[in-house]
Amino acid sequence: MSGFAAPKIESVRIGVIGLGHRGPSHIQVLRHLDGIEIRALCDLLPERAEAARHSLEGTPHKPTLYSGGASEWKRLCEQPDIDLVYITTPYYMHASMAVYAMECGKHVASEVPIASTIGDCWKLIDTAERTRRHCMMLENYAYGPFQVLTLNMARKGFFGEVVHGECAYNTSKMSNNFGKNFYWDMWWLKLYAAKRGNIYPTHGLGSVAQIMNINRGDRFDFLVSVESNDFMMGAAARQLAARDDFYRPFAGKEYRGNVNTSIIRTVKGRTIMVQHDATSPRGPHSVIHAITGTKALAQEYPLPPRISNSLKGWLPQKDYDDLVRQYTPAITTRIGELARQIGAGHGGTDLLEDWHLIDCLHNGLPLDQDVYDGVAWSSIVPLSEWSVLNRSGSIQIPDFTRGAWQTNQPNMDIDLHHGGNTRVIG
Repeated sequence: MSGFAAPKIESVRIGVIGLGHRGPSHIQVLRHLDGIEIRALCDLLPERAEAARHSLEGTPHKPTLYSGGASEWKRLCEQPDIDLVYITTPYYMHASMAVYAMECGKHVASEVPIASTIGDCWKLIDTAERTRRHCMMLENYAYGPFQVLTLNMARKGFFGEVVHGECAYNTSKMSNNFGKNFYWDMWWLKLYAAKRGNIYPTHGLGSVAQIMNINRGDRFDFLVSVESNDFMMGAAARQLAARDDFYRPFAGKEYRGNVNTSIIRTVKGRTIMVQHDATSPRGPHSVIHAITGTKALAQEYPLPPRISNSLKGWLPQKDYDDLVRQYTPAITTRIGELARQIGAGHGGTDLLEDWHLIDCLHNGLPLDQDVYDGVAWSSIVPLSEWSVLNRSGSIQIPDFTRGAWQTNQPNMDIDLHHGGNTRVIG
C-alpha cells in the first residue's frame, strides 16, 4: 500500500464516528472544503450526535445519525453511500473500527494512535492490503510549520545526513484526565492506570520519522524504554476521593510513571528520543522536535525555534528568517494562512491535514501517511510497555513493510507538485 493511489473521487462522502472532542473539530474543518458531503454521524451519546448535526445547519450537509447503541458505528460503516470514515473515538477502539470500515469498502482516516497492540497493527495492514483501501492515521502535528519546514530542509540536504531526532508530547493533562465530564467514561484516566510505557507517542514521532524516511529507505529496528515511578496521579486521585466519592474507584489504583523516555534505533544507525509527560506542572506545551544532522541542527521547544549550521551556535534572527522564507513549502504558504483565517484547530494544522487528505482522494493520489506509517508510529505504545515491564530491555520493532522499506519511495507532497486544486470555502 506504499504509494497506493485509489481511483479519483469527485465528491468524497464522509461518515464520522465519535463526536466528543476530535470529531466535531474535524467536522468544522470539513465544512470549509469543497467537494465533500458529510453523510453520517455516530456517537454512543444521542445528545452529541444531535449537537454535531445542529452544527451543520445552514450547510448542504444532511447527515444520517447513528447513536444510542454500542454497535451503531457498524451501521454507519455499512451505509452504502460513504467513501471515507473518520474514526475519532477512544484510541483502543480505532483498530477494530478501521478494520470493519475497510471490510465494508470504505477508506479510513483514524485519530491517533491507530492501534494499541501489535496484533491490531498486523490486522490493519492485512486488511488494507487485501481490500485495497486507504488507512491513514490523522497525525496533525506532522503538518506544523516548523515540522514541514525541517522536512523540506532535510529533503534538500540542508542537514546533511540526518543522525538523530528528538520528539515528545509533554503537556500537563492532569485537569483533563481528572475532569468528570472531559473524556467519556473517564477513559484516559483508566488508561493511565492500565498501561505502562509511552501511551501517546505519535505527535512528536511522526514528523521525525518522515524526515528520516522511515519505511522508505530506513526503518525502526529496536527500542529501549525507561519510565519513572508515579509521584503525582495516585496522590491526586486520593486527594480528590477524600472530598468527592466519584473518585473513590480511582484512589486505590497504581498509575503509570509520570515521565517515559524511549530511545529508538533505526536499521541505518540513526537514533530517536521520544518522550511522554502528561503530569508535570509545566507552562508551554512541548513536542520538542529536534533534528541533528552532519551539517546542521534545528530545534523547536523550548521556544522560539532555532537553527544552527556551524559550531558558532544558533543563527541570528535575520538568518533564521531567511531560511524560513527559502525552505517553507507550498502546503504552508498556500493553505496555512487560510487555516488561520477560518480558525482551524492546532494552529491551522487540522485544515492542512484534512484538506490534503481530501485533495489526494479527489485527484487519485497517494496519501501523506499510509497504513505502514500509522502502525509503525503507533507500535511504540505496546513495545515501550514491554520494555518498561522487562527492566527497560531492548525490544525488536517489527518490519511492518515486510521488506518493502528498502525500495519504497518518500511521500507527503508538501510542495504540491500534484493536485492541490481542492477549494477552501470561507
